[in-house]
Amino acid sequence: MEDYHQEKVLIIDFGSQYTMLIARRVRELSVYCEIHPPWLTIKDIEKLKPKAIILSGGPASVLQPRSPKIDKQLFELGVPILGICYGMQLLAELLGGKVAHSGKREYGPAELFIDDDSDLFSGVRGKTPQEKASVQLHHDSGDERKGIKVWMSHGDRVEVLPEGFERIAHSENSPYAVIRHKEKKLYGVQFHPEVAHTPQGKEIISNFLFRISGLNRLFNPGNFIDSAIQKIREQVGNKKVVLGLSGGVDSSVTGVLIHKAIGNQLTCIFVNNGLLRLGEEELVLKVFKKHFKIPLRYVDASELFLKSLKGVKDPERKRKIIGHKFIEVFTKEAKKIKGAEYLAQGTLYPDLIESTSFRGPSSKIKSHHNVGGLPKKLHLKLIEPLRELFKDEVRTVGRALGIPEEIIWRQPFPGPGLAVRIIGEITRERLEKLKKADAIVREEIESAGLNQEIWQYFAVLLSLKSVGVMGDERTYENVVAIRAVKSLDGMTADWADLPHPFLGKISNRIINEVKGINRVVYDITSKPPGTIEWE
Repeated sequence: MEDYHQEKVLIIDFGSQYTMLIARRVRELSVYCEIHPPWLTIKDIEKLKPKAIILSGGPASVLQPRSPKIDKQLFELGVPILGICYGMQLLAELLGGKVAHSGKREYGPAELFIDDDSDLFSGVRGKTPQEKASVQLHHDSGDERKGIKVWMSHGDRVEVLPEGFERIAHSENSPYAVIRHKEKKLYGVQFHPEVAHTPQGKEIISNFLFRISGLNRLFNPGNFIDSAIQKIREQVGNKKVVLGLSGGVDSSVTGVLIHKAIGNQLTCIFVNNGLLRLGEEELVLKVFKKHFKIPLRYVDASELFLKSLKGVKDPERKRKIIGHKFIEVFTKEAKKIKGAEYLAQGTLYPDLIESTSFRGPSSKIKSHHNVGGLPKKLHLKLIEPLRELFKDEVRTVGRALGIPEEIIWRQPFPGPGLAVRIIGEITRERLEKLKKADAIVREEIESAGLNQEIWQYFAVLLSLKSVGVMGDERTYENVVAIRAVKSLDGMTADWADLPHPFLGKISNRIINEVKGINRVVYDITSKPPGTIEWE
């Protein structure tokens, strides 16, 4: 087994909205990376033993007195470094260059002219003859050097290079848009190669990782599984582990991975809180108890949860009640397992970002069901084998573990279940309406073969009613919203532009098949400004 941690890229985050994208681009190239805050000491960084370092962008200006900084000794470690936007400006400023406010800010698409394509821009396509002819036709500068499309987002720019640096690309507004110190392998780019709006950004990042830094492609499902199994065995020894299984892809992959590592030392506990999707409990029992033969304890606590939620309308209070009740039920069941010392969770990167300010100061958006620490009375140590993976990486690992596709492509599902998809009070009657409507949405999207194109799709039961006409009678019934979004990792998302006739078919089925619903609407809000879930 080749240890992919030996080929680690350290991403230092200065608060950029694109930092997670940088990590994704690096991992898509089969290189392991970690995100860390700028206040790491040089000793901390040396302990991490990175083979390359990327300095992210950020909202601050290096000219501000309290802007985030790094130790200048970083540039003397002999490790290749790529500074992006703010990261480039910080690199230049710390090494003796001059950064100033730009007379003309650049936000959005720009053309970058390549002056040297020997390393960072090796193989990156410039202007075609047709594009050059178009430039000349419109009486522009007619710059014959290679021009590529990039995405800029900056108000400052480098005006004087540090000693030993040279320019390797420029834009109309940035004379030093890309710089390098070839001997020390220090590079800075003013644009964002990690975003989709820089079409050849992946090639540029690839050149930094492989051509400049000499890294190898070691981060793959097989190596991850081998490494995770070894870590689990070393951490757990001969002790027992309990896992709260939900049937979603995260806890499912966690369960199968741990079971592969330690066998029947793992016991899964499946708590039915009554807020599951239609047919969920049957599927979980079939796959894990019968297919994988994993020890599984099933607890039907639906009545307890619904009773606790009676009259509750506030979404955060719903989450807290469900979280507390889950811990109560789970703890009671876990204590029956003699010798259990570890609790496993299917925590992922995005969970940590949104809940615990993993990378430094950030706003807490909402509480997550599977993070936030263990209850003291449980006396179990935590094991989270997937905590550094993105959702698509979890699915890839799940497939390598032989988990059925119907589980791998299960929709992301919130810990509180359908409670946060029922706006307002939860009653058994409202819950049944939503279960049926949601099943229709999922059935139609999956039948159309759209389930692997859309990140998440579901129905939401709203708290309002509307007037309608069914037959010759006036109705005053519930409204359902359909939510479908496209995303790479759940951190940002765009609403899915589904064909209108297709939406009409779903709407017609819901209104005709679910008694008590007479209107269906489609949510066209992206994240941000909205969240994927309504509550």
